[in-house]
Amino acid sequence: MIERLQAHYGFTRMPFGRALAPGMLHRHTAHAEAAARLTWAVGEKALAVLTGEVGVGKTVAVRAALAGLDPTRHTIIYLGNPTVGARGLLHAIVTALGGAPRFHHATLIPQAADALATEHTERGRTPILVIDEAHMLDHAQLEGIRMLTNHDMDSTSPFACLLIGQPKLRRDIKMGAFAAVDQRIAVRYHMTGMTPTETSSYLRHHLALVGRSDPLFSDDAITMIHTTSRGHPRTINNLAVQALIAAYATNKTIVDESSARAAVTEIAATD
Repeated sequence: MIERLQAHYGFTRMPFGRALAPGMLHRHTAHAEAAARLTWAVGEKALAVLTGEVGVGKTVAVRAALAGLDPTRHTIIYLGNPTVGARGLLHAIVTALGGAPRFHHATLIPQAADALATEHTERGRTPILVIDEAHMLDHAQLEGIRMLTNHDMDSTSPFACLLIGQPKLRRDIKMGAFAAVDQRIAVRYHMTGMTPTETSSYLRHHLALVGRSDPLFSDDAITMIHTTSRGHPRTINNLAVQALIAAYATNKTIVDESSARAAVTEIAATD
């Protein structure tokens, strides 16, 4: 099926996949703004918060921000599952930096702080702690992160921390119980969906990557895809692939409005 569909459209491979090199990513306004802010936070060894709805492209922005870093000068610690609890978070940091985590939670915090500082001062590499799905962090975890940033009498930081999550993260941090964390945030940015023009550019970009530089989606189809997806890249990808399949099934060479409508119906039926 995939081979026949690729041959039908003249693709070198299937478009709208996730496995793209950073240099191949589409750069729209929100993506560029987010990546720029995260890059600044890394350079300043600061605490940054990036929020956005599901599928808006937060992780892609993080990838873009980290892609250009010198691996000999930076150590990336990626934590994608905050449900491990406060001890699990500290355990992961110590382990990632080559240590053997201590048993008691009270001793884990200074051990993790020392490991981060040692990575920076003795090995010459800036640790970058990236916590995905950070809207799932509980009070104890956020308090642990705050305590890790208490370094050298709060005058400097040996590491950068990027908290990436859904809008709930931003609301939670604004609560009074997290005031100490809120005050330490140097960068905060909320990603929104693409504009109609950016959605059109996004579709053209991904099609060009697989060998189609000519128009393949009609204007009406693009409008429907944008309206349904609200400009969120992940949903655009899903709709675009389904629309390509619908057009192929009816032996069309252009993805028109009826093909896009079929895609919307298909996606809605599986949600």
